[in-house]
Amino acid sequence: MNAHTVAYVRVSSADQNEARQLEALDAAGGYDKLFTEKISAKDRKRPALGAMLGHVREGDVVRVKSIDRLARSTTDLLSIVQELSDKGVSVEFIDTPDMNVKTGQGRFMLTVMGAFAELERTTIRERQAEGIEIAKAQGRFAKKKALTPEQVEEAARRREAGVPVSDLAKELGVSRQTLYTAFKGI
Repeated sequence: MNAHTVAYVRVSSADQNEARQLEALDAAGGYDKLFTEKISAKDRKRPALGAMLGHVREGDVVRVKSIDRLARSTTDLLSIVQELSDKGVSVEFIDTPDMNVKTGQGRFMLTVMGAFAELERTTIRERQAEGIEIAKAQGRFAKKKALTPEQVEEAARRREAGVPVSDLAKELGVSRQTLYTAFKGI
């Protein structure tokens, strides 16, 4: 059986483009089979990853642009690489060619780099949460009232005078439900 080079490409969301990774794979010598997906790597339950793991055979090479494309956590990264190694499959990371996982030094480097990638992702999440908290404290996420109290009172008076709620809602530029909800507050 002939060994194949299998490429794995992942971007986190549908609006991201995998062209940069595909270009790097082509420049590194190409591939025989491509597995690509647009999904977060927060866990291992990814369709293309599962298909790739099921496809590879002894002697194959899995080529990935960078370690964070394969996994976000060190645990997942090492688990995936171990599963591939157990099948006799080698892994190439284009951005870090010295990480040949068949050597002790390569495994060590992979573990360290995986830990850095995980730390970077954790730091980004922490900064993001801090930014959201600051924005909330400044009222940037506060939902603005659709109607002022004066508008609600005037609409209630007109409703009592016989004006249909649908007409009031159109005049105020809100839904009938918004008006009904506002009326409950008086």
